Amino acid sequence: MVRKAAVDDVARIAEIHVTGWRFAYRHLISEEFLFKTMNVPQRIAAFTKSIEEQKGDTYVFEENQIVKGFITIGPCRDADKSSSFELWGIYVDPFMVRNGIGSKLLNYCEQKASELGYNDIVLWVLEGNSIGINFYTKKGFAFEGGRKLLDKFGIYEIRYQKRIG
Repeated sequence: MVRKAAVDDVARIAEIHVTGWRFAYRHLISEEFLFKTMNVPQRIAAFTKSIEEQKGDTYVFEENQIVKGFITIGPCRDADKSSSFELWGIYVDPFMVRNGIGSKLLNYCEQKASELGYNDIVLWVLEGNSIGINFYTKKGFAFEGGRKLLDKFGIYEIRYQKRIG
């Protein structure tokens, strides 16, 4: 079941976020950052603040009373795509991938975007993140040309888009 995230969920969300980054980005981002700088307590604080201040909408996928993944969605933050909906982030516990959880979360994102009257969804993915790129491509997203450098990591993000309306 997909439901709105609550402050009680932030410890699990933070755990999924940190392990998800380590799983997906280990070959793209330095181990120094992934294993020393990024940590669960820091992410708990950030997700607590985000949920309390309602910065974007975070939803969790819960099954058997276990949060197994989450998404954060909302209006697109890019000035050139202000009429688009955005998948700000999607993460599934690495121990639970390939069980359809990501697909269910992405379907929920598409449903919410459609309900709100949006005709397309955009997302940013790290260039070289073959796991993410393959997933999004299979779900109908395509690279639309947007590219920006993440100075902090010295790597580019690329923007993908899917028409839904």
